[in-house]
Amino acid sequence: MKSNTRIIHHPYKASSDFEAPQIGVHKASTVIFPNVQNMREREWMDKSSYTYGLHGTPTTFTLEERLCEIEGGKHCVLVPSGLAAIAQVNFAFLKTDDEILLPDHVYGPSKVLAAGELKNFGITCQYYDALNPDDLSQRISSKTKLVWLEAPGSVTLEFPSLMELIKRCKQKNILTALDNTWGAGIAFNAFDLTPDAEKNWGVDITVHALTKYPSGGGDVLMGSVMTHRDDLAQTLKLSHMRMGQMVGANDAEMVLRSLSTMRMRYLAQDSSARAVSQWLSTRAEIAQVLHPALPQSPGHAHWKALTCHPSSSPTGWAAGLLSVMIDARFTSQQVDAFCDGLNIFKLGYSWGGPMSLVVPYRLQTIRSQEQTHLQKGHLVRFAMGLEDADDLINDLQQSIEKNLKL
Repeated sequence: MKSNTRIIHHPYKASSDFEAPQIGVHKASTVIFPNVQNMREREWMDKSSYTYGLHGTPTTFTLEERLCEIEGGKHCVLVPSGLAAIAQVNFAFLKTDDEILLPDHVYGPSKVLAAGELKNFGITCQYYDALNPDDLSQRISSKTKLVWLEAPGSVTLEFPSLMELIKRCKQKNILTALDNTWGAGIAFNAFDLTPDAEKNWGVDITVHALTKYPSGGGDVLMGSVMTHRDDLAQTLKLSHMRMGQMVGANDAEMVLRSLSTMRMRYLAQDSSARAVSQWLSTRAEIAQVLHPALPQSPGHAHWKALTCHPSSSPTGWAAGLLSVMIDARFTSQQVDAFCDGLNIFKLGYSWGGPMSLVVPYRLQTIRSQEQTHLQKGHLVRFAMGLEDADDLINDLQQSIEKNLKL
């Protein structure tokens, strides 16, 4: 054989008994089969073997299984982003003339998806008040096939009674899907919300933006869809295959490497968020602090009931996000100047990474229903990084005193 052929078909094969803290990164589009019979008999859906890189490799299968271990699910597929995970669920389980119900406080791009592609495919959408289970019940019709849940609400962080919302859906045999990015599989088990009760009011499906806490570095885009139901997994995996959704091995490696520290990072950012929330609550410039662990925050009792357990976390888990309503007496220009005047907090979307972030929002552009539980003012969201909480507070103080003056 010529040298170029020998390079491609070199006989050496690495020993399979190598073991290290991190698994190997398997990059593949083509997967090699020993013979035709094996090629025809292999099955990828149960992760027992490999057929094509798009259907999974040892690296991606390992990540999926470890995510199931964290979140309490049984089946998982990976997709390129959190929004792709939401889209994957919608396209797997909805068809023309179906209807979905979204909480009005849902992740903004989910609303945009519903008003765009879903509407174009003949799928209708209604918004319900997540803090009012009766409103959800009244909106469920014979066309309703999927109800999305968000806990807490995107940006405004009000915490609904997940158990009651799910109960209303199960009574009418409606599929439920939860964006569990905030909880990260740490704050509560979305598939088993009532482990001591006779009935389990857990969700059917969770989606997760692995971009956030599982990645932890602010440098990976990825999402997951998970279920504990075998019947839903079959539909999900086939749709996932047909849509060609998959992630790169190097990105999967980065998330795998970060999973072992996720719980510690979650706790650290949770701790900083509580400290900053308490401090902001003392400031006259702030009309309202929105953080589930604060007794005065909307839905606090629901958060406490779901996340605070003597055997696991007596003080509950509350992640690293908080929002404030800056007093309406200030102008939007002053609020923008306050955000611009921060030094440690950087202007940027997303969260869960090492750097603290801030984003001002115009509430009227992200909500369609009246927000009676919110004070009048200017909405600003903060995402805690891994900086010292005292430094974050000092940064907030200097910008408040410089830019929020009447």
